[in-house]
Amino acid sequence: MKNSISFYKMVASGNDFVVVDNRRGVVKDAVAFTRKVCQPHQGIGADGVLLFESSKKANFKMRILNLDGSEAAACGNGFRCIARYAHDILKYSSRMNFESGSGLIEAEVGPKDSVRVQLMKPRIFEMDGVLEVRKHKWHFAFLDTGVPHVVIFVKDLETVEVFETGKAIRNHAHFQPFGTNVNFVEVNGKKEIAVRTYERGVENETLACGTGSTASAVMSVLKGYAELPVNVLTKSGEKLRIDMQRKGDEITKVFLEGKAQFVYKGEYFL
Repeated sequence: MKNSISFYKMVASGNDFVVVDNRRGVVKDAVAFTRKVCQPHQGIGADGVLLFESSKKANFKMRILNLDGSEAAACGNGFRCIARYAHDILKYSSRMNFESGSGLIEAEVGPKDSVRVQLMKPRIFEMDGVLEVRKHKWHFAFLDTGVPHVVIFVKDLETVEVFETGKAIRNHAHFQPFGTNVNFVEVNGKKEIAVRTYERGVENETLACGTGSTASAVMSVLKGYAELPVNVLTKSGEKLRIDMQRKGDEITKVFLEGKAQFVYKGEYFL
């Protein structure tokens, strides 16, 4: 029986993905496929699907679909997984570039499962916004690190109701029509921050978010709370390393580094 699609299950910082080589178009309906395979219990179970496709202007093209079927422009943890997949499985060089919805991504696969990617230049929309949500005033920053992110600094991260508050902010009229991801950040010191993220498209708190960790590190540096490089403690317990190049208050380049690992290989029967 060959009415099936080969895939790899991969994980980076607690974000898990179904990775498929789609250069021959084996996935006909990406939205329907993603919604089915990402379902726990009835599918494979994952935060999203990464499709590896051909490109005429880079080594390859990557498409990212959230578990609800919506397509994302960027995913830092997904970028690291697809780079490791390209290197380990498809035998690409340890240094590569690939197309994404947020532009061209540079990646380097290093030792001990480590992958470093250069993300798009951050775009800052608001540095000091205020929203009233759930009878509380939240001071926030709003920026784009490939996808939109709200960053909120808090004193006690463990007490924050990430799902309820994150969902309310994600759907707030201020960020319509597309909504936003929401990050709650606690500064642990000049070299480390801790982050919890409500992810748009997953519509829940996830164990980590690469672009969210990056957005949180960017704002921590710009506000003077942290120094480079910044270690980001995710909910999964893994630390991501964020480094940057800056000119004054402008961040010109951002680099995200962390582990990307294979979980298993399988066949999904259609």
